[in-house]
Formats: sequence, C-alpha cells, structure tokens
Amino acid sequence: QLVESGGGLVQPGGSLKLSCEVSGIQTSLGDMGWYRQGPGDQRDLVALIARDGTETYADSVKGRFTVWRTNGRKTTKLQMNNLKPEDTGVYLCYAHLLVGTDEFWGQGTQVTVSS
Repeated sequence: QLVESGGGLVQPGGSLKLSCEVSGIQTSLGDMGWYRQGPGDQRDLVALIARDGTETYADSVKGRFTVWRTNGRKTTKLQMNNLKPEDTGVYLCYAHLLVGTDEFWGQGTQVTVSS
C-alpha cells in the first residue's frame, strides 16, 4: 500500500512537499516516484528516483522539483518549489519492485496552484 500526503492549495510561486509511505510490501523496491494524472488513464511522469539514487524529472519541473527517498528507501518525497498553475493535478505515488514486474500506485493527492 502506498499512502500519499501533503497536497493542497497554493498560490503561484509557492511550495508544497508531498510524501509517500510504503507499507505491506516486504520485498525490495526499485524505482519510486511521482506521476500526474492526465485525461482518462494517462499518467505523466513528474519525477522518479531509482534505488541507487538516480533522479529523473519531466522537463517542465527540472530545477523546481526535487525527489528523494528515506526510511530505508521505502518513503519518497517530492519538494515542489515555484509552483505554476500548470502543475495543478492529482499526483500519484509509484513504486516498482526491484525484481519482477509488479508495480504499485497510490490513490493520489490533489495539488492546486491558483491565485
């Protein structure tokens, strides 16, 4: 189970920090990160962090967002600075097992950037 927290309403230029805690998954995790829900079933990558700490970001958030892992690599956080209205959406936490194809998604947390 992946449980997100930290969403909310913020003005343009503001900051938010999202957190995702993993529970009930005993095996090691590979990639973890964040996607933003798009139309229909579309999910757009926001930020990803590999088990070795390698970070990947969507071009639109580079320099503004930072992703990292803590708690024995089973918690991931996303610091979002200088937020823009186009960052608005439902942010989904993602985790993939280190070995195998199983992947997991959180329920999502709403981020709204508006004045």
